[in-house]
Amino acid sequence: MRLQQRLMKSVIAVPARLESSRLPRKVLADIGGKAMLQRVLEQCALSKQATEVLLCTDSEELRDIAKGWGFNTVMTPASCSSGTDRIAFAAPNIDADVIINVQGDQPFIDPNVIDAVATEFARRTPRPSVLTPIYKLRQEGIHNINTVKTLRRTNGDAVYFSRSAIPAQRDAAPEEWAMHATYWGHVGLYAYTKEVLLQWPSFTECEPENLEKLEQLRFIDNGVVVGTIEINEPLGEVNVPTDLDLAREIVASNRDKPTSN
Repeated sequence: MRLQQRLMKSVIAVPARLESSRLPRKVLADIGGKAMLQRVLEQCALSKQATEVLLCTDSEELRDIAKGWGFNTVMTPASCSSGTDRIAFAAPNIDADVIINVQGDQPFIDPNVIDAVATEFARRTPRPSVLTPIYKLRQEGIHNINTVKTLRRTNGDAVYFSRSAIPAQRDAAPEEWAMHATYWGHVGLYAYTKEVLLQWPSFTECEPENLEKLEQLRFIDNGVVVGTIEINEPLGEVNVPTDLDLAREIVASNRDKPTSN
């Protein structure tokens, strides 16, 4: 098993676009003197498991900027509808057994989480086609539409992902649901086999995917097992202006902390 883990080659692919419907050009938003995308790429570069970090984008502007930061780019069409769609287009040109999708709006992504996912991916037998991290939600996140929830089977595989609170509780007040059940939040990071990404163009879109705006539902609808791995609650993604404000506050507060000698 250890030899199998060593032989697996992992590459991180960061899908990014300039035109975000909720927060246009957010990947270039300044967070403490660095663009958000730069922070994402640099955090990914700290991974000990991945051999390379690639940007996947349709933007020549982003390609040129990333080159100045020291990162290579795989150009993808503007027609790509999701991060997975973008990485699947790039997959034939990526030399890797495992491709790890880290979203371009995760400026605080922990490289230890990336490595934990890559290690778990290699360890599991049978190996999953897709593996993604989840974390225990607090009550305030359960009914937040911007927080994606995960419903799991007993064995840990995902049954469904939703922006709604799942499962619903008939006999408890919504503000007390966390007292009676564990709810799982989803982190927008995926480890895929290259093979499943090569199959992606043949997978049909499904109505829940389009309604929820959650690309991972296409895997489930097409019969692909999506495994999960539990992690501690992460610092969040930047989806809306208030998230960006919080990210800037986090960087500013860390900068103001005294360093120990």
